[in-house]
Amino acid sequence: MLRVAVIGSGPSGVYTAQSLIEQQTVPDIEVYVLDRLPCPYGLVRYGVAPDHEKIKSLQNNLRTVLEHPRVRFLGNVEVGAPGLGVEELREIFDAVVFCVGAATDRHLGIPGEELPGSRPATEFVAWYSAHPDAAAVRFTLAARSALVIGVGNVAVDVARMLSRGAAELAATDMPQGPLGALADSRVQDVWMVGRRGPSQAKFTTKELRELGSLPDTEVCVRPEELALDPAYRDPGGLPAVGRRNIEVLRGWAERSAARAATSAGPDAGATGGRGRRIHLRFFLRPVEVLGDATGVRAVRFERTRPDGHGGVTGTGEFEEIEGQLVLRSVGYRGTPMPGLPFDETTGTVPHQEGRVLRDGAPLPGVYVAGWIKRGPTGVIGTNRPCAKETARSLLADAPALAVHEAAEDPVSALIRAGQRPVPWPGWLAIEAAEAEWGRGLGRGTVKLPDWAGLLEAAGSADPAR
Repeated sequence: MLRVAVIGSGPSGVYTAQSLIEQQTVPDIEVYVLDRLPCPYGLVRYGVAPDHEKIKSLQNNLRTVLEHPRVRFLGNVEVGAPGLGVEELREIFDAVVFCVGAATDRHLGIPGEELPGSRPATEFVAWYSAHPDAAAVRFTLAARSALVIGVGNVAVDVARMLSRGAAELAATDMPQGPLGALADSRVQDVWMVGRRGPSQAKFTTKELRELGSLPDTEVCVRPEELALDPAYRDPGGLPAVGRRNIEVLRGWAERSAARAATSAGPDAGATGGRGRRIHLRFFLRPVEVLGDATGVRAVRFERTRPDGHGGVTGTGEFEEIEGQLVLRSVGYRGTPMPGLPFDETTGTVPHQEGRVLRDGAPLPGVYVAGWIKRGPTGVIGTNRPCAKETARSLLADAPALAVHEAAEDPVSALIRAGQRPVPWPGWLAIEAAEAEWGRGLGRGTVKLPDWAGLLEAAGSADPAR
């Protein structure tokens, strides 16, 4: 029997488990999917926006794998400081695959970034997604103007959530706190700002188009900023997604120009009632967050221009955009894990085809998959070939791994090591509790937003959390 621990139950972890159990070369294999949270699915549960029901339905596919007879989900298992170390895991399992993602956000590295009201977009996402680590996080949304720094899909999600009405989100699984805050939101202008041009933006066309379908919301784009991009006038050399993005932005820019011809300025739009404006700005690099101890008031940007090599250079021209809330969305970054080598430059664990390398040599029985392996790139589906590669390496090593004398039953060993695992029935109990809570609120399923509520529902309350 080959016992494998997969650390992380998001797409990369579940796809790794699937690759291991579906292969034919090592039939006698058991996979234990361990997660720090009592709930499975990783960023599909806690990173996908609540109004993206189609993407969230991927949970059904992941569920099929986790319910396989040779796969066991065990939540509420802490790995790394202060939990189980690599050596302890290797005493329990024949092999360990770390699929822990990229756990922190990148910083802008500019003055004023830590002022009150300047916060990472990941924190905002965790808040409206009911991540239990964000139970104490609050966003009052009293700002009139909010700035989102970045032009990727997360930035688009954040801009969309700031612009959506609470009534439109009541049918989702968003918890009551964020739903109430959105109902009371005073945000009228949302600015999404990128330092490079539209052809280099990281959002997908589907996400981008959604901004234009929001009720009572105008999307404002400045034609002169699009024109700074060398690929704007002739996007034929761009990948398909880039060409489609340019087409969408061109349409919005034409409408913005028509509005500007009959109104006060290039970003004028309908703001009657609860109407809002989403401003897409390009070739602006943040250089300082302005404000004081009471909060932010604006962000100062330097105008940039293409440098001819895929990057941008500063022009020495500056602009301030007002905002009482600043959310940075400039990417994720992996964090070191005790017992594993770590490349500080890339924010990843060094590896060769998924085998973890220490000083250039494979670390026996230790593997990586997902963002901690390749960096925070790609979409959910990108994790599938990544996981398959790691699984192939592990299976090729199986003859050497099988001689490892593992401890007693892994669940008993985890409990003896001080863990209090939440097994699959515990997760099902959480699901039932969330459905019941939603019914009591006159809504559908509503997420439980804190550790105590999740563990109580699972029948594994842990006062130390």
